[in-house]
Amino acid sequence: MRGRRRLGRPFGWLWAAYAVSAYGSGLGFGAFPLIAVLALHAGPAEVSALSAVGPAVGALIAVPLAPWVEFRRKRPVMIGMDLARCAAMATIPVGYALGRLTWVQLLVVSVVVAAAKIAFNAASGAFLKALVRPDDLLVANARFESTNWSSIAVGPPLGGAAIGLFGPVVTVIADAFSYLLSALCLTAIGGREEAPRPRGEAPRAEAAARRTTGEAVPSAATGGTASRTTAEAASRTTAEAVPQATGDAATRPPGEPAPPPARKGGPRRTAGLLDGWRHIMGHPVLRALYLNQLLVAGLIMATEPLLAVLLLRRLGFSPWQYGLAFAAPCLGGLVGSRLARRVVARHGRSAVFRTVGTLRAVWLIGLVFVRPGVTGLVTVMAVELAIIVNMSLYTPVLAAYRLEHTPKHLVARTLTAWSVGQQAAIALCTALGGLLADATGPRTALTAAGLLMLATPLLLPRPEGTPPASPAEPDATARAGTAP
Repeated sequence: MRGRRRLGRPFGWLWAAYAVSAYGSGLGFGAFPLIAVLALHAGPAEVSALSAVGPAVGALIAVPLAPWVEFRRKRPVMIGMDLARCAAMATIPVGYALGRLTWVQLLVVSVVVAAAKIAFNAASGAFLKALVRPDDLLVANARFESTNWSSIAVGPPLGGAAIGLFGPVVTVIADAFSYLLSALCLTAIGGREEAPRPRGEAPRAEAAARRTTGEAVPSAATGGTASRTTAEAASRTTAEAVPQATGDAATRPPGEPAPPPARKGGPRRTAGLLDGWRHIMGHPVLRALYLNQLLVAGLIMATEPLLAVLLLRRLGFSPWQYGLAFAAPCLGGLVGSRLARRVVARHGRSAVFRTVGTLRAVWLIGLVFVRPGVTGLVTVMAVELAIIVNMSLYTPVLAAYRLEHTPKHLVARTLTAWSVGQQAAIALCTALGGLLADATGPRTALTAAGLLMLATPLLLPRPEGTPPASPAEPDATARAGTAP
């Protein structure tokens, strides 16, 4: 029996950084609303604003950060974002200890953490694409996915117990410390990351070298292959650390557009804010996956406050039952993420997008039928388990496909656009769900969310529109025998 595929020491440190940060965030899950209620005696409107406004403003700030991230070495960006989050989070226990903690401070910290998270994720996606081989992207993303779900399953219950024993800010301290540990893990990767090159410089340098040697200059349309030696020479002559046009054909998947030529007068670091969205909307499959993901994420997250009202207020569930209903099913994420590679190997990526993407959508309507008592608790857990298993299988496949079909000079901006759009969709759906629940009741709002969710598979790409797995992927037999 084959062992786990080894992705190398640098990936191990990257995964360790992700893990400590994820478990820290799991421990601190819901800490801000709890601090607002327990320490600041905030009302429902203030708590709701804290949960919605902070992430939304952080997402807006992340938009202009995207080109800045694109034009920098990615590992220093990730370390900087970790340290920024650590510093911001550390102000909360300090303010609490001095008796000067305010709601505005919580809101500002929420904004900083949300913006830094999006920038970190954009940089880490670009760094991952350069760190592992294309055929290992699915394995790497599956490991991140399993870590994410295990942290959600374990972190919130432990965090709740810690708050009960040590007070409301203890989990914030743990979360801040986790960002510091994450930065140390990233530092331990070592080595020197290649400086990004100005857009268009590598293709021009390659063409010049080929003309000098008399070789034919391949065009983007013919899918010519760049010379590694030429690319390295161009890198050494580059004076400005802006994103590499590693749309170099050597690393571009078939059909991937060539990077745009450099602007006259040199690249502008504030330009291209919308390039991520342009790439997504210009790629038929990514566009379909993006629109589907916006609606699915928005509707799922919109049900959380509705369920809280229904279970805790209308049906009389105790807080521990409510926590158990959402923590225990997260273990299903370990199952789905570990199956992702084998399912792709056996059935293909197109089948995963269509079949598993549809299976994510059919279960949410079951929350409408929740009743009091043990039966209702089991119903919520069963519905959540089914959704999470399918989500955890689908998500790493989507993440790997997105990286494979995004030019390296657009990865950070594309991932930022994806995160910002998803955050906006969650905020909009949550707000609309709350308004509908106020007017008609939480069960009616859950019914509307469930029915809309059933329509989301219509946005998925058609089977003939989904390109096959990359030729560089390992053969089916090897993939089926290797656990992620």
